[in-house]
Amino acid sequence: MRYTELPLISPIQDAISKVGYTEPTPIQAAAIPIVLSGQDLLGCAQTGTGKTASFTLPILQMLETSHHRDGIKALIVTPTRELAIQINECIAQYAVFMKNIRHTVIFGGVNANPQINDLKRGVQILVATPGRLLDLQSQGYVNLRKLDFFVLDEADRMLDMGFIHDIKKLLKLIPSRRQTLFFSATMPDSIATLSKKILTNPKRIDITPVSSTAEQVEQQLYFVAKANKPKLLLHLLKDPSLESVLIFTRTKHGADRVVKLLNKEKISSAAIHGNKSQNARQRALKGFKDHDIRVLIATDIAARGIDVEKLSHVINYELPNIPETYIHRIGRTGRAGREGIALSLCDAEEVPYLKDIERLIKTQINRVSDHPYVEEFSAADVKAAAKKPGRRSNSGRSNSRRSNSGRTDSRKKSAYSKSPSSRRSNSSRF
Repeated sequence: MRYTELPLISPIQDAISKVGYTEPTPIQAAAIPIVLSGQDLLGCAQTGTGKTASFTLPILQMLETSHHRDGIKALIVTPTRELAIQINECIAQYAVFMKNIRHTVIFGGVNANPQINDLKRGVQILVATPGRLLDLQSQGYVNLRKLDFFVLDEADRMLDMGFIHDIKKLLKLIPSRRQTLFFSATMPDSIATLSKKILTNPKRIDITPVSSTAEQVEQQLYFVAKANKPKLLLHLLKDPSLESVLIFTRTKHGADRVVKLLNKEKISSAAIHGNKSQNARQRALKGFKDHDIRVLIATDIAARGIDVEKLSHVINYELPNIPETYIHRIGRTGRAGREGIALSLCDAEEVPYLKDIERLIKTQINRVSDHPYVEEFSAADVKAAAKKPGRRSNSGRSNSRRSNSGRTDSRKKSAYSKSPSSRRSNSSRF
């Protein structure tokens, strides 16, 4: 199918052509007609598959052809500042030939006055993060009583980040008669339950199997001792094919340590996480998108808001403790049909996380043995790492639960071996 076959008006078709789109992605081809029909929608598709255009294009068309444009008509709520900014930028691209559509974005971490001024001038489309939205609404700057369209984007991440109470507050502020569009990259039970509360007789689209990873992404796993992770990272970055690299850490301090390591080796890098000011985050992201910075280090709070063309590699410097997060991380590469590579560094302490990830994606990540810091982990190593005092996951759950879920402690043979024979037989191991 080509975009010209979709029932989109000429200003949108012209904008699509200007952007360079010719064929809609599966989620776009399925969702756009449903949204134009006025039905509620529950869409599940991987990151990088074009969900933003799936809801912004039909909303723009319905607003453009409507005679009632006063007040905020469409509200798009998303978990991170970066993603909110990205969606607003997409709207600007798609509405370039529409003179009567006004939109803005509001998010925390920056001075609210410019955002308040935009709201005072009047907008039809508002993109927002939950905290700043409720703050400005409580001050009387946001009126949602005329809302026709409500979009909850990256809903699973919203719940991961603890926004459920904000969403419940928000639902009390918007009209019960509205069109609601609910998008998520994964569909765990908690998301399915929430969708039932906010959607009315929705059409459901499942473009890819729930909790699957993008086919375009080649996944590789490197077993390495924790102390050797910095050395292995530098070794990997010696490869010039790693042109544009996004590295994920579990903590803000971990991200800063990696930046310090790379800058010491004259590798251009910057970090993006919650402790950085919004201006610093935007500078780092712009430098990365413009390819002035080779390596961007991020925590998971920014994982859903980074959309960089020609991103060659994602590196999980630390494996995530929540398996679904792995999918979102590696989904930053291999976007829009392009190929990408995701490299993951795994130490003994992270083997239980690996087990959970592979159980979720229903496949074993390809093990790489030809690197100078390859490590072998015995069951005793994993058991000792799991029992380290004070080890807690970011979600507040103890790591002993992760270890038990994988029953890693019961294994008596080496999880990974440098010997050729054990390399060949490791398909049934970690």
